Amino acid sequence: MTDAGRHPRIKLLTMSEVVDVKGYVGNFEVKILKRARYVEEKECTACGECVKACPVVRPDEFNMGLSSRKAIYSPFPQAVPSAYVINVNECLGHNPAVCSKCIDACEKKCINFHMSDEELTESVGSIIVATGLEPYDPTELDEYGYTRFENVVTSLEFERIVNAGGPAKGELIRPKDRKQPKSVGFIQCVGSRSLRKGSSYCSNICCMNTIKSTLAIKEHYPDIDIKVFYIDIRAFGKGFEDLYTRSRRLGVQYLRGLPGTVEELPDGSLHVAVENTASGKLEFHDLDMLVLALGVRPAKSTQKLQEMIGLQLTSDGFFLEAHPKLLPVDAATRGIFYAGCAESPKDIKESVTQASAAAGRAIRLMHTGTITTEPITSEIITEHCKACGKCAEVCPYNAITVDVKKKIPAVVNSAACAGCGTCAAECVFGAIVMNHYTDEQITGQVDVMLEEKPEEKILTFACNWCSYAGADYAGVSRLQYSPNTRLIRTMCSGRVDEKFIWQAFEKKAPVILVSGCHIGDCHYINANHWTVKRVEKVHKKMEKLGIRKERLQLEWISAAEGIRFAEVMKKMETLRRSVSMEEIEKTVDILKSKNKKD
Repeated sequence: MTDAGRHPRIKLLTMSEVVDVKGYVGNFEVKILKRARYVEEKECTACGECVKACPVVRPDEFNMGLSSRKAIYSPFPQAVPSAYVINVNECLGHNPAVCSKCIDACEKKCINFHMSDEELTESVGSIIVATGLEPYDPTELDEYGYTRFENVVTSLEFERIVNAGGPAKGELIRPKDRKQPKSVGFIQCVGSRSLRKGSSYCSNICCMNTIKSTLAIKEHYPDIDIKVFYIDIRAFGKGFEDLYTRSRRLGVQYLRGLPGTVEELPDGSLHVAVENTASGKLEFHDLDMLVLALGVRPAKSTQKLQEMIGLQLTSDGFFLEAHPKLLPVDAATRGIFYAGCAESPKDIKESVTQASAAAGRAIRLMHTGTITTEPITSEIITEHCKACGKCAEVCPYNAITVDVKKKIPAVVNSAACAGCGTCAAECVFGAIVMNHYTDEQITGQVDVMLEEKPEEKILTFACNWCSYAGADYAGVSRLQYSPNTRLIRTMCSGRVDEKFIWQAFEKKAPVILVSGCHIGDCHYINANHWTVKRVEKVHKKMEKLGIRKERLQLEWISAAEGIRFAEVMKKMETLRRSVSMEEIEKTVDILKSKNKKD
């Protein structure tokens, strides 16, 4: 961080928050709120005289509340910039001015209570999202007694206790009586891999963090008895299994099973009841100190940033990459990349690796000075546009601007447009043309595929990235399914216009399948949400017209689900056989009658 702060081409903004992001790849405009520090960064020499004079004492967040700090302080050792900061909500000398002792103590006169927050605007070509993570709050999981027993600490608090620069100067002590414990227990997966409380996913780092802590204890205090309560140890990194083996050889006991109850004894030690799932017996252990290995959660800023930039989130709340194998650090929005635990829980090595990859991707994108785009973009036919704003509403990339009040026609930013075609499918005025996937091209495919023996065909609209690839995977896997399936490829299921469906039914299609990426995994952020709404709307119209809505199916099939594609096609074939020729002819008559009325 020190090197980054000194680099002439790196602007380091501390105590700052991104409040808005606009624009597109190569031309992002980022608004940043820089909080007032109340200390001049360039003038402060961090001499510490102001800290000595400050009468306000508060818990130190960096040391997890195990030590104290003043209202004017350095956030952590070797912080960049090397200048103090004032917490104005704790300071007595800000408003009303009843203290100001720090001002009197500062010889450089670098304390300024008249500072105010600044709003900065930066123009950037690409963005790397590295929001980090947050530890799980164990207060809701109080069966371990974290809020009741002082000698129950979290893994982060334990790290600060044994750290040489921590409140205990590196000595392992119990918080309650500051004595060295004779036995220490570690409970794994606190807030992770739980469907009841916390998160269902594995937090990745907890097992190895505990193993590292046990090795550190044994290195300095070989006589301390250590017990680790776990579900299973996940030591899959380079050299990690060796560390686990070394920990066991040093005498650390690993007990398969998580404690059910924890009680405090009169001397402050802890009585732990645990079912050992390896032996099937209920065991009791008396420990001087208990450490909760906390899981991790996405940073609080994740949701806000996701809405601001238009990114995707996984079901676990982390950012979703464009492709887990081919584009592991790219967001679906071009020009935005992920690093570290923004995308999933990672250890330091993985975070550094992904950060390097994200930097490389950003350099590769920007070094030419120009941005090339795919030709599959949407265009507005100005004379047809009514400036209703629907296209701007559905665009997942905010690539369309329209002034609804002034009735100024929509404009598509081709650099931001990714070509999903959702806007073209939602425009009822036919004012949007999607290049290479025009209405005429798709309806032409419908006509050709249903030209001969349409009653025997299964017409399928498949999105390019998932269901079409899933069909390809089913083919190369030699999976058997109905040979009368006819695929029409679209870039996204959101491109499937309602009129394509009605035309197919008019051309005597017995059944129609619309397929795409699973909800939450859409290549175009959330375009398939509009697919769901559109199909539901068509279903309601079918019921109103007396057409069986089962004849229009919506299925989510990923690129890796070749077996699922074959199964869906078999189900569609069964459904097709249930549709009689009389039902098909009746549908055609109903739609022709409806068209005449319209």
